[in-house]
Amino acid sequence: MSTRKALRALRRMGLKVEPMQGVEEVVFRVGGRELVVEEPQVFVVEMRGQKFFQVLGRLSERKAEIEIPEEDIMLVAQQAGVSREEAEEALRKTGGDLAKAIILLTGGGA
Repeated sequence: MSTRKALRALRRMGLKVEPMQGVEEVVFRVGGRELVVEEPQVFVVEMRGQKFFQVLGRLSERKAEIEIPEEDIMLVAQQAGVSREEAEEALRKTGGDLAKAIILLTGGGA
């Protein structure tokens, strides 16, 4: 069924369907990875006061990039006696776990 026919059918069922303009990318974060819908067509479907989003497009997958706070990087660098860059790399390898990053950098637990 084409997108146009599907939208027409939803409207016939009494649902309010409006396209959402200007959407460049839709990202779903699932268990350490990101499912990315590129060049999406997004429709907002409203039913009984609830809004639902219908997303159509090309799906790709990428590893989720974790955000590491600057204070965590500096703490690990100070505790392990390494550079900021080394501390950040260790934190990324350990998924942001401060203790594991310090152990990794100091060779502890080996």
